[in-house]
Amino acid sequence: MSKKIVLTGGGSAGHVTPNLALIPGLSEHGIEVHYIGTAEGIEHTLVHGVPYHVIEAGKMRRYASAKNISDIFKIFKGYGQAKKILRGLRPDLVFAKGGFVSVPVAWAAAKLKIPVILHESDYTPGLANRLCTKKAQKICLSFDTRGAAGGKGILTGSPIRSDLLTGNRAAGLEKLGFSGSKPVLLIMGGSLGAQAINDAVDAGIDELAKRYSIVHLRGKGKLNPALEGNPDYRQFEYVEDGLNDIFAAADLALSRSGANAIFEFLALKLPALLVPLPLSASRGDQILNANYFQKRGYAKVLEQENLTRDTLLEALSDLEAHRQELTLNMAQSTEADGTNNVLNIILESIGVK
Repeated sequence: MSKKIVLTGGGSAGHVTPNLALIPGLSEHGIEVHYIGTAEGIEHTLVHGVPYHVIEAGKMRRYASAKNISDIFKIFKGYGQAKKILRGLRPDLVFAKGGFVSVPVAWAAAKLKIPVILHESDYTPGLANRLCTKKAQKICLSFDTRGAAGGKGILTGSPIRSDLLTGNRAAGLEKLGFSGSKPVLLIMGGSLGAQAINDAVDAGIDELAKRYSIVHLRGKGKLNPALEGNPDYRQFEYVEDGLNDIFAAADLALSRSGANAIFEFLALKLPALLVPLPLSASRGDQILNANYFQKRGYAKVLEQENLTRDTLLEALSDLEAHRQELTLNMAQSTEADGTNNVLNIILESIGVK
């Protein structure tokens, strides 16, 4: 009888795309894959090709809100729904990627004595994964924080979609209209863009375009019409088709430090200057992610508080000067092959060779 696994995780793309990266490898080993998510979450939009089961999920906020009361009832309803689904499926394992939809699923799996493996993308675990830690047999870690994982942690890195690694540099240059005579600088600020990065780039565009051919993913509604017509600058709100070719064309990157993005850079061995989201706008996970990558010698960091036209130009010069060293460090990393590392943990746990 073939093995069966349930994947769960949602609420943001970062809690879904690593699961999607695992599906081809699981299917190649003859494993039947199911997904549990919500009806309204981004996971419902992103997950295709495997059976999708819907439950309720409530968000547990760190601040006072009237919704906290109603969401408690959603959590318990989701727990009952997840238990019913899991009883029917009888999977060999639940793999939970985080986000609040994963909480009732992991709890229900533990109640039914179905093994649970968690994956944590960030340097410090989010609330959902903290609530599931006691229910898990193993915790796959993107960052080496095994000392804080209660003896359950395994350093794996983060699963990356395999198609991102199959890009063609020539196709990317052709798509962008670049000759390849200058280094190609990829600028991205996450799914919503990063206004602080955009502003610094706009202020220094004349000097930047002398040094680099620039492809800039600015975020929805954040294009700058004044920059159109520069032969060494291409701007997009975001890119879906051909992103792997653009990655292949890039020599350097300037980016926020969300876990998915930086592990894509690591897998691609793409030296990056990271500008983490500041504490004023986050729980600080991007700062910890960026500092970890800098200490490992995978990237350079420029804090947003210090980001100006001049500091950006200086930091990019420093990145370019250390490009070979950073690339070598990334090539030697054990975290770079997160997809296979996590896949091997799952296969070992369910007895598949």
